[in-house]
Amino acid sequence: MTTAVVRALGALAHEAAHARTGPRCACPAPAVLADRADGTVVRCGSVVAKAHAAGTDTVALSARLALAAGPGLADVLLGPLPVPPTGDLAGRGAASPYLTELLGRPVTLWPYGEPVDPGDPDEAPWEATAVLLARLHRTGIGHAVPGQPPGPPAVPAMRPPVMDIPAAPVMDVPAAPAMRGPAKAALAVARMRAARPGEPVTAPVLAAWSGLPPWARDETPAPAHRVRALCHGDLHLGQLVRHPAPHGPWLLIDVDDTGAGDPAWDLARPAAWYAAGLLPPEVWFRFLAAYRTAGGPAVRADGDPWPELDVAARALTVQTAALALAKSAAEDRAPDEVEQVMIDACARIAALPPELTAEHSS
Repeated sequence: MTTAVVRALGALAHEAAHARTGPRCACPAPAVLADRADGTVVRCGSVVAKAHAAGTDTVALSARLALAAGPGLADVLLGPLPVPPTGDLAGRGAASPYLTELLGRPVTLWPYGEPVDPGDPDEAPWEATAVLLARLHRTGIGHAVPGQPPGPPAVPAMRPPVMDIPAAPVMDVPAAPAMRGPAKAALAVARMRAARPGEPVTAPVLAAWSGLPPWARDETPAPAHRVRALCHGDLHLGQLVRHPAPHGPWLLIDVDDTGAGDPAWDLARPAAWYAAGLLPPEVWFRFLAAYRTAGGPAVRADGDPWPELDVAARALTVQTAALALAKSAAEDRAPDEVEQVMIDACARIAALPPELTAEHSS
């Protein structure tokens, strides 16, 4: 059943597509790419319209849109499109030329990009992803980011000194809040507890959760020595597209969680998948090598990366397993095969001797 939000997004995307391609209409019917409470996405021709979650902080979103639209990260982030200032939409995007509101939800427009083919995992662009992350993480954060002290950007240079890597730009990110990986993990655990109160199946997930340091559970601030960088905040292969479609360079999409934070959390998903056995070792090592070669600051230049990645990877494993249990409870089904792998990984994490994880927890 087509919802009012989907119809409104289709009409907006159609209007924007015509503003870009001229008045002759050869558009196919709008296609729904996603329809969830946290994001409804509709495509019409060359334009994609996205309704963000109700209650989204539009001041922060406006800052993130300005970041993506600027020239400094044009080779990393897909930039938004201006909202057409016509008809019913005139004046609604006053806070940002890239933001409007439909049916109580903030709405943005984007050029269509060709996504990763889920049916061809061998062609997944892991190396390209690593390079994009490294470029993003190497962007120096100016003091306009809340929580970032005045002065030089606090992003340690951990890249190999022998590499010929261009100097990273320094950018102010006005009003863009910090990316909070621990907060997202804590929210996932809370959702699991609410969906499955006291159920034995949650025990390994909660045990792995309790073994994390307090800062990774969003209970205390992160240690001051952790690297701080401009982060994507929700990295997975669904966040990459080729633009211009279908053969342009890979770019990152979805800046809803972009902000200052610990870049290890952007690497946490592939690291967790590797540790759980979902990502083949050869793919993980290619990803890690590409990130290091591009000067990514999240891990040391060579040697064992786990001192930097261990906590974030464990937390992401818990987050994924907790969301899987919450979702499967809501759908009245058992966890699927991949979900069960992450739940089982939590059991293995919980069984680790404390001394094996203590050195990575600070």
